[in-house]
Amino acid sequence: MATATAVTVAARIDRLPPTRHAHRLITLLSLGGWFEFYDLFFTAYVAIGFFKAGIFKPTTQGLFDLHGFASFVAAGFAGMFIGTLVFSWLSDRFGRRSIFTFALLWYSIGAFVMALQSTPEAIDLWRLIAGIGLGVELVNVDAYLSELVPKEQRGAAFAYNQFIMYTSVPIVAFLAWQLVPQTILGLDGWRWVVIVGSVGALLIWWIRRNLPESPRWLAAHGYDVDADRIVADMERAARNETGRDLPAPQSVAGEAERKAGAWAEMWNATYRGRTTLLVVFQLVQTIGYYGFNSWVPALLISQGVGVTKSLAYTFIIAIAAPIGPLIGYFFADRFERKWQIGCAALCMAGFGLLFAQQTSAAGVIACGLMVTLCANWFSFAFHAYQSELYPTRIRAQAIGFVYSWSRFSAIFSGFIIAFFLGRYGTMGVFGVIAGAMIVVFIVIGAFGPAVTKRRLEAIAA
Repeated sequence: MATATAVTVAARIDRLPPTRHAHRLITLLSLGGWFEFYDLFFTAYVAIGFFKAGIFKPTTQGLFDLHGFASFVAAGFAGMFIGTLVFSWLSDRFGRRSIFTFALLWYSIGAFVMALQSTPEAIDLWRLIAGIGLGVELVNVDAYLSELVPKEQRGAAFAYNQFIMYTSVPIVAFLAWQLVPQTILGLDGWRWVVIVGSVGALLIWWIRRNLPESPRWLAAHGYDVDADRIVADMERAARNETGRDLPAPQSVAGEAERKAGAWAEMWNATYRGRTTLLVVFQLVQTIGYYGFNSWVPALLISQGVGVTKSLAYTFIIAIAAPIGPLIGYFFADRFERKWQIGCAALCMAGFGLLFAQQTSAAGVIACGLMVTLCANWFSFAFHAYQSELYPTRIRAQAIGFVYSWSRFSAIFSGFIIAFFLGRYGTMGVFGVIAGAMIVVFIVIGAFGPAVTKRRLEAIAA
């Protein structure tokens, strides 16, 4: 152990082979994130329940019309904007493990209270409150995961992480299909869909017990003994599983330097280009990604599909949600991450335009499946990418800052989608989505740094 402690914990982690031990840690972390995605994607599926109950309308009479469904979408993203922009530093200050639990408990309480409200104003308020916890958690999981896994496994780890989290999408779609048209124990079905997610998130305290703190975070804050113990457990598991000695750790020049992180650091000469790049990326990618995922049933209804069939089609399309990351698991680290993001964006644009032109059930489902596959390939790739561009000392707050602009964009994208849907139909909506995805391809392809299989400490240098 004397030799191992002469180098950084980061260098020791990055030479580890894939192990069942690491796989288990990623699984536990992903199960916590499962409820985030459940909440994030029930928006599209409870929409029809809101319309049926007369709480919200599909279209909007003005930019901030609280009686339009766009206000519900905006409230959730406004909460996530506040969570990511204002509170993401908590993870850098208090640790990944503690905030992992705190943020989901915050969300769980907010979502449960929201499910009991009956006016657009009250629902939007509690949606915003729940969204704050959700925003903090989304950032925290990205930082947490990137720091736990070796450099040659980060892409696969994020793909597997999102595979697990995306299994929530067909489940929430199925529950909505079965529950939204019903009234159970005097409560509308959409309320039960929300309650299921909020109660499930309370189980996170159990998951937390089996997760270690990020060794990189511990080392950066001077908790060397704790960091050494966790990495030693990972090394021991690797030796036991492979039956071989581990290769020597390879340190990056200057990585042992320890200094406090500050918000202003993301704007210094090293990082301001990356920060600007990611802000622009996040502003436009949201229009494409959530323009489809948050509006699928409403888009189908606008094409003349009935409510029941719309929910059934949406459920079938949602089955593909975890398949994209699962396929990506096998190639996520085989070619450069930024080109995966760009290619997935172009595929979303193309299949989205085809989706808007379909009139048959087979065509709608086939194109919807392809948009979903590409969207979730896009998702795991960019979540990994943005977490790789900053050092541990500012990783969470930097991710939070740039990611907050996607939440900010999403506040208004719902109104934009509603506007184009009302005036130009689904073709107008997907024209906007395609334009946004083309901008993503240009920005990331032309200006994004390469990251695949590189040490986090080397990328941050």
